[in-house]
Amino acid sequence: MSDFDAQTPTAYDPFADANAEDSGAGTKDYVHIRIQQRNGRKSLTTVQGLKKEFSYNKILKDLKKEFCCNGTVVQDPELGQVIQLQGDQRKNVSTFLVQVGIVKKESIKIHGF
Repeated sequence: MSDFDAQTPTAYDPFADANAEDSGAGTKDYVHIRIQQRNGRKSLTTVQGLKKEFSYNKILKDLKKEFCCNGTVVQDPELGQVIQLQGDQRKNVSTFLVQVGIVKKESIKIHGF
């Protein structure tokens, strides 16, 4: 009877391994480019994971001029600084960051749809 008392069932968390690997933003030095749906056909493109040594405002200014869209830099408590652009600019932003030499193509992750 004591054998059954020793084993108590515990809750199994299937995401425990994934959370342990992905703890913190930018730990693997990836730049994440995501799209967020707003209302109707409107959308936002977010860029996160750039190195802190870069001037986010200068990058934003060049992106806005290049793609003729508006944008802003948002301070997030978990993710740090995030660049937001109007519209679906995922492919444009990824090619721009590679051409300018800010990041390598292998370190860009494009998310969405």
